[in-house]
Amino acid sequence: MSLEVNGKTIELDDHGNLVNTADWSEEVAHALAAADDTMGELTQEHMDVINYLRAQYFDENEQPMERVINKGMSKIWGKKLSSKDLYQLFPGAPSKQGNRIAGLPYVARKGGY
Repeated sequence: MSLEVNGKTIELDDHGNLVNTADWSEEVAHALAAADDTMGELTQEHMDVINYLRAQYFDENEQPMERVINKGMSKIWGKKLSSKDLYQLFPGAPSKQGNRIAGLPYVARKGGY
């Protein structure tokens, strides 16, 4: 599988995740979201979650489960969030769909509660 972004072919695995995390850019994120039937346009809230996921992966060497994402975003946004809030942004699961849009490897585990 592949995706064309700005004349460049981006290789995807069987789950639609980037093969090479270095291929990610905001333009790639927008293209991945546009190719996903359950996603609309990426908003600043989407990008906040995506940037959080990327920071956790590259800085902390982890791909957090949904509970951790929920707590992390609650802290960043300064308000208590529920899982429903994050599922409104990423209906295919924040820890799966969010990671995919963030250009991170596929996570085979369940969501995380």
